[in-house]
Amino acid sequence: MRTFRVELGPQSHPVHVGAGILDQLGALARDAGVGPTRIAIITDSCVGKLYATRAIASLHSAGFVAQLIEVPAGETSKSIETLSTVYDRMAAAEIERGGAVFALGGGVVGDLAGFVAASWLRGIALVQIPTTLTAQVDSALGGKTGINLSSAKNLVGAFYQPRAIVADIETLKTLPDREFREGLAEVIKYAAILDAPMISDLERDLPRILARDPAALELMVERSLRHKSQVVAADPHEGGLRKILNFGHTVGHALEATSGYGKYLHGEAVAIGMIVATRLSEKHAGLNTEEGSRLCTLIERAGLPTRLPDSHLGANLAAALRLDKKRAGSHIEFILIDRLGHALTHKIEIEALVSEIGW
Repeated sequence: MRTFRVELGPQSHPVHVGAGILDQLGALARDAGVGPTRIAIITDSCVGKLYATRAIASLHSAGFVAQLIEVPAGETSKSIETLSTVYDRMAAAEIERGGAVFALGGGVVGDLAGFVAASWLRGIALVQIPTTLTAQVDSALGGKTGINLSSAKNLVGAFYQPRAIVADIETLKTLPDREFREGLAEVIKYAAILDAPMISDLERDLPRILARDPAALELMVERSLRHKSQVVAADPHEGGLRKILNFGHTVGHALEATSGYGKYLHGEAVAIGMIVATRLSEKHAGLNTEEGSRLCTLIERAGLPTRLPDSHLGANLAAALRLDKKRAGSHIEFILIDRLGHALTHKIEIEALVSEIGW
């Protein structure tokens, strides 16, 4: 097991990455200062069938009293309606201020359960147990929680740090191939914006990663989370440096919103967004075209989509971009790279941007 701390002052917390560590969940939570107490495990209908029994057994052995709350699998559960249902279940389970929420699942469960923890009784303890690659390398760390509205993604939310993150890479064995590959988009993102040598390592190790070799996965997950933890520690509330983590996400979020949540997996949309951002980087940030092609080739080798559908090359995309949190008037702040491993911000006029994307 690999362990490190996210340094956030009073909100500092451990991150554990390893194989089979779900069975140590109760002990790891207690080591992080959680419980033992009455807690809620929030999961989805797919993950619950696979891992809830093991998680509950570990928690019970450590003295916790666990109430399982299942929500439907998929992005549609990040909604006001599902949130209300979970609140009712929390009340029925009598989860008190000394209680905790354990988020067992992927990014949707992590975002939803995190927001529940942040808002229930004005905030109770949270433990993130990511079970997808996207959640393990990205969304479980950083404290972003929230739900979607019909008009846009993540407009309602809060920054709320967990007490601990427990990432068991064995849960990736049951992940469908498409969902596993989407997580690689976030891994490639870290390499693009922070770690140029990681590009070479991914190019070399991609066959082992796609074969889900445990040693390769453990190293990749820890390396990705360490990169994110350093950015989050320097900028917990996305006031400056943390914005670079949005590389590929501006167009990615717009694509998710306008195509209907669920048509594109998050990482698939981000992959397309990174291709767009790479093309824009070549034009606006001086990125060498050879480096740009190298990054795009790695995305393609990972089995990710690389092109916006024709239906999103005009008014639909422009309308979605106007709802982006980074919009300022007629411009939007894009994260670009001037070289592999180094990101910067650049404001682009929305109408001009839509025209440029229509390659």
